[in-house]
Amino acid sequence: MSKSTISTFKLFEIFPDEEAARQYLEDRLWPNGAKCPTCAATDRLTTRKGGFYRCNACQLDFTVRTGTIFGRSHIPLHKWVYAMYLLVTARKGISSMQLSKEIGITQKSAWFMMHRVRLAMHNKDFVKLGGPNSEVEVDETFIGGAARFMHADKRREKITDRGVKGKAAVMGILERGGQVRANVIPTRRKHDLQSQIRAHVKAHSAIYTDALLSYQGLNNQAFAHQTIDHAERYVDGQVHTNGLENFWSLLKRGLKGTYVNVEPFHLFRYLDEQVFRYNNRAKKDHFVGDGDRFQMAMRHIANRRITYAELTGKGTDSIHHETAGPRPS
Repeated sequence: MSKSTISTFKLFEIFPDEEAARQYLEDRLWPNGAKCPTCAATDRLTTRKGGFYRCNACQLDFTVRTGTIFGRSHIPLHKWVYAMYLLVTARKGISSMQLSKEIGITQKSAWFMMHRVRLAMHNKDFVKLGGPNSEVEVDETFIGGAARFMHADKRREKITDRGVKGKAAVMGILERGGQVRANVIPTRRKHDLQSQIRAHVKAHSAIYTDALLSYQGLNNQAFAHQTIDHAERYVDGQVHTNGLENFWSLLKRGLKGTYVNVEPFHLFRYLDEQVFRYNNRAKKDHFVGDGDRFQMAMRHIANRRITYAELTGKGTDSIHHETAGPRPS
């Protein structure tokens, strides 16, 4: 077993209780000692019981949870750590029902928990893909229920609409040997697809797509664009989108086999989850173990909090959007 891999048994040894998890998080978030999340004071703090601190500068109490994805949660921290480990390391994810059984909480709490963890898996450090001498694959797919599970009337409507009615369009951009980006898009029209490419890909990159007409004109925008017509073949030398086809396969196996029913409103969060695991996968020249992915996710727990009202659409959710271009921080 790799040194960067942590077994479930070892994880329980490291985090046997709330206090061990709290100490671990404090060491990660405050390597130089406790810091007020409101005013950033470090010298005018009073230590209180139960992991609480009082900031004498702004007269507020706080804990290591404050301002993180764990904020205002009554679930013990060692259960949070275990849930986070399961989600970032499971190849096809873990359902909220399974997580509720694993750590002894309700399914509703597990569902909310997992979406908070997905928030930590979202990459805010936006860097464009590609560049000179780089090869980038671009493709799109549809996510939604299979026609065979629908009522007969709806199934007929779906079939007459070429199998895409009621599904969400998702676009993927993959740099070969590098990272992937995936976003929900309004349509597959030229404006929506090409604005995503301009936002996520550097100029002078070699771009490979299928023969969809919406991609026409990329050669006039400082891209070296080549197409592969899937009606005739799937590979023509270096021109193919097989890397993205592999990513779509992993994504859909997780959505259909683990999560079963994903609302379009939340789809972008599940994309973030799969993109995180894919971008932090083990490669031929760089091994990434379960422990590495866990540490990567832990680096992004601060300043990322979402309420249940925001998550369910009953409040203002600044994270939820499906427009073209990089997501705002």
